[in-house]
Amino acid sequence: MNVQQIREYIAGGEGLHCEFKEAVNKLPRNLMETVCAFLNADGGYIFLGISDDGTITGVDMQSVEKLKSDLVNLANNPQKIDSSYILFPDEIKINDKTIIVVQVPVSSQLHKSAGEIYLRSEDGDYRVHGTHLLAGVINRKMGMFSEQRPIPQFTIQDLRPDLFERAKRLMRANQTNHPWAELEPEQLLKIAGFYTKKTENGEPCLNLAAILMFGNDLTIQKAAPAYVFDCLLRRNKVERYDDRVQIRTNLIEAYDQMMGFVEKHLNDPFYLEGTQRISLRDKIFREAISNIISHREYLHGSPARLMIYRDHVIFDNPCTQHYMGEITLDNLEPFLRNPVICRFMIQLGRFDRLGSGVRNINHYLPLYVEGATPLFEERERGFRLTIPLASQKKPEVIPETEVHEGVYDGVHDGVHNRVHDRVHEELNKTELSIIQFLASPKSTPELLDHLGYKTRTRNYESAIRRLLEISYIEMTIPEKPRSKNQKYRRVLRNMEKCS
Repeated sequence: MNVQQIREYIAGGEGLHCEFKEAVNKLPRNLMETVCAFLNADGGYIFLGISDDGTITGVDMQSVEKLKSDLVNLANNPQKIDSSYILFPDEIKINDKTIIVVQVPVSSQLHKSAGEIYLRSEDGDYRVHGTHLLAGVINRKMGMFSEQRPIPQFTIQDLRPDLFERAKRLMRANQTNHPWAELEPEQLLKIAGFYTKKTENGEPCLNLAAILMFGNDLTIQKAAPAYVFDCLLRRNKVERYDDRVQIRTNLIEAYDQMMGFVEKHLNDPFYLEGTQRISLRDKIFREAISNIISHREYLHGSPARLMIYRDHVIFDNPCTQHYMGEITLDNLEPFLRNPVICRFMIQLGRFDRLGSGVRNINHYLPLYVEGATPLFEERERGFRLTIPLASQKKPEVIPETEVHEGVYDGVHDGVHNRVHDRVHEELNKTELSIIQFLASPKSTPELLDHLGYKTRTRNYESAIRRLLEISYIEMTIPEKPRSKNQKYRRVLRNMEKCS
């Protein structure tokens, strides 16, 4: 949320989706009641450091980190919020004062605060009294979130024990002392929200989210027959496919299989963030794949699809529409289609937080593909994410007067070409040496030997990456970038543009 959006909320005053609370150096006593009410209703924003009339009073700068930490701990404490819920408070400076903004999403579960159930109205938070009102809340949530659909025909014996151990290892890797990592399977299912009460008698049973996350393949197909992630490579055979993987397994392994498909067919250019090498491909596609898993409507008859084309990737995801049109950083208001699945994916370290996909993909994609901008869309059928694989930066137009005659670059064997001086300005010594050496396709060991390197160096990686990006060279086996038989060759058609 940016400052302009906050000003708009302040101008609109408190209401169904907005609550102001003063908090100079401690959290308000009734804060968890509001959190509970938002979780049970339609979600909303809590602004700490703003009075009821909209005056920005601010939070003591020395207390900000403690307040944020206390808030996260309280929301994750079953004694305060049952079922517990992980929140991600943000600090924002406005009018030279710091406030804390807490987005509370709508939850698919029913929550209590200090043993009481709260709902939200225009007038604030109120306790729920009467079984008819409570039943209405439960039925509404089950209608909104299919992940909460009771699956009474299956028990914990129909789930895979190895997946519980795998999940706990991922939790420990994500957070050393994760509070869920030592729980028994039954306890983990309860605290994570994988139980739903039967409508006829109120007894708890496994829900669809539990089956999708931990079930064996046969159990999953019985509970959600239409569930499939369809991964397609369409570089050459656009109408059909060059490669295809259909995934119908549990969501923990489905994530790995989709990431494997991406790693098989997409390059991962060398990139340093500070002094540490990171994978731009992983940064982008882990978010995209987590998004398609967390927000898919698993009872929908259409498949969720990951389609890799020559110059773009499409994630097509059937889901319940929350917003129609393009989603940008400016209008982003994240909505959880499967809150239990989404929250569990965060615990596993699959992605950072609600809304992180839009932010991180917008941040890392221009580094992965120069000038590229992702397109997030809510469409009639559901959600679509388009990730360009070709640079969207417009090429610089070079006036003819700047082209000089008679310059030979040594690139084309036996052919003198008119080459723009800027080629030499843009390409460094290593890059020019590589191009000149590629009279025929060469492997990495051959290139390293030509350059006088014993092993792959940062300079070599950078040169190869840049020459690939500007299409001066290409791979001989582009569909298998890490193949031991991989070689590089010149792209003559691009070199000839300078002639």
